[in-house]
Amino acid sequence: MPVMTTPIMSESDLRAAVEREMPGVRADLERLVRIPGIAFDGFDHSHVERSAEAVAELLRGCGLDVEIVRSGGQPAVIGKKAAPAGAPTVLLYAHHDVQPVGDRALWESDPFEPVERDGRLYARGAADDKAGIMAHVAALRAFGDALPVGVVLFIEGEEEFGSDSLERLLDEHRDEIASDVIVIADSGNWDIGVPALTTSLRGIVNCFVEIRTLDHAVHSGMFGGAVPDALTALVRLLATLHDDAGDVAVDGLVAKEGASVDYPEDRIRVEAGLAEGVGFIGTGRITDRIWTKPAVAVLGIDAPATGEAPNALVPTAKAKLSVRLAPGDDPKRAYAAVRDHLAKHAPWGAQVTVTLEHDGDPCVIDASGPMFDAARSAFRAAWDGTEPVDVGIGGSIPFIATFQEMFPQAAILVTGVEDPHARAHGPNESLHLGEFARVCLAEALLLANVARTGTNRR
Repeated sequence: MPVMTTPIMSESDLRAAVEREMPGVRADLERLVRIPGIAFDGFDHSHVERSAEAVAELLRGCGLDVEIVRSGGQPAVIGKKAAPAGAPTVLLYAHHDVQPVGDRALWESDPFEPVERDGRLYARGAADDKAGIMAHVAALRAFGDALPVGVVLFIEGEEEFGSDSLERLLDEHRDEIASDVIVIADSGNWDIGVPALTTSLRGIVNCFVEIRTLDHAVHSGMFGGAVPDALTALVRLLATLHDDAGDVAVDGLVAKEGASVDYPEDRIRVEAGLAEGVGFIGTGRITDRIWTKPAVAVLGIDAPATGEAPNALVPTAKAKLSVRLAPGDDPKRAYAAVRDHLAKHAPWGAQVTVTLEHDGDPCVIDASGPMFDAARSAFRAAWDGTEPVDVGIGGSIPFIATFQEMFPQAAILVTGVEDPHARAHGPNESLHLGEFARVCLAEALLLANVARTGTNRR
């Protein structure tokens, strides 16, 4: 292997370069978040196309060879710059699509017009994940022509909609994106002022359960008391998913303990916006409950709206469930366990149909080795000596397991720009601008550290 001879910028030079680039980085971030690129069905996907084109333009501006690719889904962007002789190659991942905004009345400002309030930039996608894209761009701009590693930027276009075409894209472009290190900028930090590496993520099973008790609606006075309505049956069925303590009561789901980070109840109460007097559910440490044990939530119910409901027994009712899976569980087996539970506990002989929407694997990352040391060193410097924390995430990024399978020799670093107050996926999503600047510096320092470490992948 040739010895790399490209000079590597010093920490002080990188600090100055990132600081110089931040005004332009923020301006480009604001331009990106003005594009409502939602990949969900029923939305105007021309905006996703515009978003991909905007990302491609940004990467070309960094001197990368760029192509927009797709494999039956929404457009992704691949940008490449070859490594100097003897230097490693780093894959930088983020996604340019965003979640739907939901009820606009709950937003304090237009979700697609970025607004700064109290040091935070408010807009849909400001944190998840267009700031992830711009952190990559900031690091590249800081190095300019002195980039000491090869880079492949893979900017996905349908992550929020389940990444259905991602595996095909990765397979079709496997040789182009093969790298020594993979940086996935789609997670978050432990707190404002405390960086983190994400080392475990839960899996997911989203499914629909539909109850039928009648062929058609009937008069609630004439038949109520003898004939069950579907909505009441559904409510009783959903109640069986948890025990009295709030732990998931579905037999066969994996549950683990062992998360070492303390997460005080008063902190999670504030960060979650838990209403006064509402208690927590489940047993065990908070970090176990949200990182290494299963969770079931009812995301929505199809039934007559209260303002339009007649005095009639509802014949059918439908709910959408989100089941988060502990690391080590298998989505297919977990779905079967949930389906069997719902069939077994149907009240009054109600007919139950369960349909899978999508699933995704959990993952655990062995965060040891020289590349992880390089990341922790970069974080420590960017946060002025603060030690980074290894954290689990209760949410799911299923494609990380795909990266692990396809590139088993690569070190996978899961980083991100979010903090506990970012409200990703909810109304008033926001990005802490001070932390964003640290993330951009950390990524530049990370690339320099990776170059110094060399091509020892683990």
